[in-house]
Formats: sequence, C-alpha cells, structure tokens
Amino acid sequence: MRAVLEREVKLAASPAFRMPSLDELGDDILTIPRDPERLQTVYFDTQDFRLARWGVSLRHREGQGWTTKLPTDDARGDLLIRGEFTFPGDDASNPPVEAIALIRAYARSAPLRPVARLRTIRRMIQLLDLDDRLLGEVVDDEVSVLSGRRIAARFRELEVEVTDDTPAGLLDEVLERLRTAGAGAPDPTPKYIRAVGPLATQAPEIEVASLRSRATVSRVLGRALSMSVVQLIRHDAVVRLDADPEGVHLTRVASRRLRSDLRTFRSKIDHEWAEPLRDELRWLGTVLGEARDADVLLARLAGRSALIPAAEAPGVAQVIEALEQRRKEAHTSMIGSINGERYVALLDRLVEAAQAPVVLPDADVPVRDIVGDLIEGPWRHLRAAVHRAGKHPDDAELHTVRIRVKRVRYAADAVVPILGKSARRFADAAADLQTILGEHNDAVVAGSWLRTWAAVRRSGDAAFAAGMLAGIERAAANDARERWRKAWKHLVAAREAM
Repeated sequence: MRAVLEREVKLAASPAFRMPSLDELGDDILTIPRDPERLQTVYFDTQDFRLARWGVSLRHREGQGWTTKLPTDDARGDLLIRGEFTFPGDDASNPPVEAIALIRAYARSAPLRPVARLRTIRRMIQLLDLDDRLLGEVVDDEVSVLSGRRIAARFRELEVEVTDDTPAGLLDEVLERLRTAGAGAPDPTPKYIRAVGPLATQAPEIEVASLRSRATVSRVLGRALSMSVVQLIRHDAVVRLDADPEGVHLTRVASRRLRSDLRTFRSKIDHEWAEPLRDELRWLGTVLGEARDADVLLARLAGRSALIPAAEAPGVAQVIEALEQRRKEAHTSMIGSINGERYVALLDRLVEAAQAPVVLPDADVPVRDIVGDLIEGPWRHLRAAVHRAGKHPDDAELHTVRIRVKRVRYAADAVVPILGKSARRFADAAADLQTILGEHNDAVVAGSWLRTWAAVRRSGDAAFAAGMLAGIERAAANDARERWRKAWKHLVAAREAM
C-alpha cells in the first residue's frame, strides 16, 4: 500500500477554457508539461451511495490499481485534503481486502458495486525547483461519464495540487492566473460526486442535529448517540492504519459514551432494545481496551525512560522492547476482531439507533422537564462512591470513583445543548476530576505491570530499570492522590450552581 496526503484545490472550467502560461512563477521554479494521459476509472459504492455521502471513494484506474480516499479533519479554506491509499491490482471487479477494510465502517454490510465509469484525458504541468523537487502540479482533466458505451455527461475540471515543498504564495499565484483565464471559483466537489450527481451529494446517514430548548428525550438521545457513532465511524480507518494512537483512544471513548448514554436515558428507552446493544458495546470496549491500554503504557514508560540515568539504558531498552511486543500483539488481536462480522453488525445497529432510538411512549416530553432525574442518578452514585472511599481510599476505591465521574460527565455532556453554560461548567469540572483520577489509575497500572514483569526477568539490569520506573509511577500516583479532593470540591460547587 502507498499512502499520501492529497492536498488540492479544484476548479471547474468550460470546454473553451485555455490554460494560461505558468511561466515566470519564480526565478527558481521550472514549468514542465507532461504528455497527455488517457485514464479509465471505475468507482465503487453501495446502492445508497454511502461512501460518497461520507466523502469517501473507492476506485480502480486502469494501469494504476485501486485507490481509497478518506476525508480528514484538516480543513484549510478551499484546499481539499484527503488521505489517499493506493493498492496494486489489475482486476477491476474485485477490490483488494485491504482497500475494503479502510471503508468498511462506511459501507458496513451493504455490498459494493460499480456505480460510475469515467474516461479522462489528463494534461498535467509539474512545477519543480532547480533541484527537481516537486513543488506542485496543475492538472487539466476532460472527463466523460460513461453509460455503457454511451457518453452520458461531460465536464472539465482543473486541479492544483500542493506538496510539503510548495513555497508560500505559489498556490495563490497559480489560482489567480487560472481564475483570470476564466476558470470557475474553487469547488471541492470530487469528480466521482460530480459524475453521480444529486444522489451522491445527500447528507450522510447520520447527522448531528441541533437542539431547541424544549427538545424531547428522543431528540436529545438521538443527538448524543449520533455524535458518538460518527466518531466511531470516522476513526475506524485510523485504527486500522495504526497511524495515530488517538484513533484507538477516540474510538474507545465513543463506545464508552454510547453505553453511558443508553444508561443515562434508560428510564425512557426500551429495555429489550437497549440492553443487547449495551452488551455489544461492552464487547467492543473490551476489544479496544486491550490495545488502548498497551498504547498508553508504552507511551507513558517511553516518556519516563528519559528520567532514568543513561547507565541504565540497556535495562530500559528491554522494558520498552517488551512493551512494544505487547502492543503489537494487542493491536493484531484488535484488528482481527473488527475485521469480523460481529463488529460490522454492531455498526449497522448503531447507525439505526442513532437514526431512531427506540423510546418508551412517555419519552415524548422535553428533556428540560426531566433533566434533574437524568443527572441525579449518576451524581448520587458518584457521591456514594466518594463517601465510601473516605479520607484514605485505596487504589480500587479511587478507580470506582473515576468510573462514576465518567458517567456523570457523559450525562452532563448529553444535556449541555439544553441547559447551556451551567451544564457545560459541570461537565468540565467532571472532566478535570476524571483527568486527575485517570492519571492516578494509569500510574497504578504501569507500576503493577512493571513489578510483575520485573519479577519474571532473569536480567538484573532490566529488573533494576523496571524498579526505577515503578518508583516514578508510585510518585505520580501519590501526586494524583493529593490533588483529587480539590477537584472533587470544584465539581460539587459546579453541581450546586446548576
């Protein structure tokens, strides 16, 4: 697989458009026209165009293999930024398993099929510096949309693609020359979307709706579920690519928040519908949890290793090597699980849940009228946990408090659109306490792993290094113990102010 970050500005052009001169863009910029190319491209999607509606594409291009393009969160004005992943393959009817995996969360159980065939005449001008580094590309595409052997539509599109080496101001200068020559305004619509038309421009299956102050339970719950399901779907490919540990973290957070929201609103939703869904989310949380815990432990102790004297570097290296192996095994196991049908079936159910949560007949009431009940349950359990912990809580008791705080925070987040600033301050105070208790828990887990690992090592250097790291984690846990009570008092004050 070849992976690049595609960054380009698209502009429409009429059939009569003539490419302006791109000479004299700079004393050290060379303008190199390339020979025209004839491209044959087939795009795949589901019957209801799920990929297109999420801003995703899967195509086969003759002589170039298969390409998946995924949206990113990095928006910069008119610049269309997408992850582009290319896989070899001459068979235009069977996408590679690896390519399908990257779009699985978007397509889910719906079968993929050819939905658009394009024939393109491409004329490209490359912009190079004096060392032959690529600074950008200007592409002029004449596109024919095919229906069988017939041409169903034609359009022309210009693309200006930038690279990491593109100098400041070059993109703007090129765009100005194209616009002066008659090109249209920047339009980020991909070719595939233009070829398919209105069906591909519909909103995704899930939209995070805005809420009014008198929004009903069903609307508020639907919005809360939608936010988490969108987060789950958007980060699925990040998890599979293993490009950013935050992918696993955010996916795990989404699964936990979904379970929590179903718990928060349980008095108003159908039990037989919600409980099996919570069970499957618990399974997903376990699958993601092992990989996330390994990520956290590795990153944490790799950072701590800088605090260990250089003389202990060989022992520290053995600790890190063991953690890297553990992380590799956890990630492999996680990928195996999310490649299965159980995960795909869960995603289908979650999309349906976000679209239409199954609520009880008495749920058609404004959330504002019952918001006290929604918050009070989790809050009561948290206060009880803090009370049981007493003045000198053990690690397990603080862990329980952390779980209860998380549920309070998620419940508060769900009603922020209704209650506004007071709920936001309460949720933020809960997040602050959760962060401190999370630091305590991470330190305790890291220290426990280090002691267990050191006990079975034959290398004295490795065991000694692990002991030093465990001492650092013990100090971190003690520091969190000193700080959590103050954060708890702030949370109590925020609750009283609601």
